[in-house]
Amino acid sequence: MEENKEKLTFPSLFYSTLNRCGNSPAYAFVGEEPITFRTAAKMINSVTALLEKAGIGPGDKVAILSANMPNWAITYFGITFMGAVVVPILPDFSPTEIANVLEHSESKAIFVSSGLAGKISEFRSSNLRTYIMIEDFSIIESDNPALEYNSELSPESEYNVEEDDLASIIYTSGTTGRSKGVMLTHKNISFNALKGRVIQYLDENDRFLSVLPLSHTYENTLGLILPMLSGACVYYLQKPPTPTVLIPALELIRPTAMLTVPLIIEKIYYNKILPTFNNKKILRLIYKIPLIRKALNKVAGKKLMKTFGGEIKFFGIGGAKLNKTVEKFLREASFPYAIGYGLTETSPLLAGANPKKTVYESTGPAIEDIELKIN
Repeated sequence: MEENKEKLTFPSLFYSTLNRCGNSPAYAFVGEEPITFRTAAKMINSVTALLEKAGIGPGDKVAILSANMPNWAITYFGITFMGAVVVPILPDFSPTEIANVLEHSESKAIFVSSGLAGKISEFRSSNLRTYIMIEDFSIIESDNPALEYNSELSPESEYNVEEDDLASIIYTSGTTGRSKGVMLTHKNISFNALKGRVIQYLDENDRFLSVLPLSHTYENTLGLILPMLSGACVYYLQKPPTPTVLIPALELIRPTAMLTVPLIIEKIYYNKILPTFNNKKILRLIYKIPLIRKALNKVAGKKLMKTFGGEIKFFGIGGAKLNKTVEKFLREASFPYAIGYGLTETSPLLAGANPKKTVYESTGPAIEDIELKIN
């Protein structure tokens, strides 16, 4: 793969993709027609123009409290392309936690999805002056009574975003009291996404299915920025990823890449796969014989691939340790899983491997061009 010479900022990477494959699909809800990168660019400009009229400028903080959707991506880039700083808030945060984040970050505006708007209905702050509905960019409340969204508008100013400009403040789940804000630059996140693409090459022919919160650094870098710079299309669910929602989506989209946490694949193994071997006594007995177990797992792996649409080539697992019994099944089933390790503070990926290079019970080697020290 050729070394990337682009400036490591979101607008630079996005417009490189736009020039390369502007008419390729970029974002969609499952079951709906995707918007192209060219359409996305126009929408991003209109969101930046809206923020300008709301008095937002470079360095100002703008929060997103929303379920995953195409407009989440549009909003994220509309904020960061003007040099403002996005504050993604986890949807499962309590109203008190959300209030703490909004106060601490000094956010001046917030984009919120309809299902989460109730969590901030009582919150008021001298800093937070504009509330915007993310589904259609309508104004919920603003100190500018004339403020309204116009899809035809473009920004009045030109913005020169630099690599070391702050892009995002991600508040982690507080394990020691209040959640902590991690400050990440355009270069932090862009570098990490590019190195993720070294591990697994993706392009405009690839399809992501997004099931993890975009406000988490794992999905944010590798499920939003990585597909964007690769030209891949990302599909979003309109409901939580329960089996009745997820399975039809997998059949329809036939994703080539997904990011998950161990809990998802562990549930599939223990609730769907293992019972097929335990239901009959003879199967339960012979499954304990290594040679037969491997053969049965191989058959189960083909069924699992079919369940995931049949075209998955990168099934990323991170965020926690994967159960070793489940990992052994995935290996013997020839399922293209890959384990990674990282931290919010490192944008997040530190170590990982391509599915063809995974090692049992290992996170894989350090990613390209970084050094790790175990202390």
